[in-house]
Amino acid sequence: MARKPLILALCGAAAATLLLAQNTFKHSPASSYPSVMNIGKLKIAAVRYESDTETKQAFGKVNPNEYGVLPVLLILENVGDQTLLLDRMKVVYQYPGNEVLPIAATDLPYLLGVKRPNSGVKYPSPIPLPKKKNPLSAIELQTRAFAAKTIIKGDSASGFFYFETRYRKSAVIYVTGIREAITNKELFFADVPLDSPVPE
Repeated sequence: MARKPLILALCGAAAATLLLAQNTFKHSPASSYPSVMNIGKLKIAAVRYESDTETKQAFGKVNPNEYGVLPVLLILENVGDQTLLLDRMKVVYQYPGNEVLPIAATDLPYLLGVKRPNSGVKYPSPIPLPKKKNPLSAIELQTRAFAAKTIIKGDSASGFFYFETRYRKSAVIYVTGIREAITNKELFFADVPLDSPVPE
């Protein structure tokens, strides 16, 4: 009898793994995007995700833009011969006269605020209704956030940054703080334009 819960748990884990594999998000190399910037031997591309068609491939049914959040995919390609450190990297969304700092994926659900209690009379429902899920707590928003701390030579790193703003024309992603592992020398900053949408 003790084996039955274990078998069910293993089946559930296998199903979750299969579902994750089916929903794998893929993007093109940084060098394939028209907005790619070169900082020495590092290529950087930043791609905004706005429409339902664009966000569906990354986040499924959830389009963060509907809740005031602009997802930006950052792709870094290290074509040099040194490991690069990203632990002090800073990424900022800039447009004329303003800048917006990214929001941690774990903080996204709190942007919708806490629902105020209803002071009116409540009548219990004979059928328990399911609680409405917070769309900004979708697991895809967590798992696809940028998390890399280093990039070894010949490798790449990518992930999403989330900004509480709408896309604005002439906006750029300002990247600083990337260092060479051996020399600890900081690379030159990058202003990566966001005018190029997700390629079809």
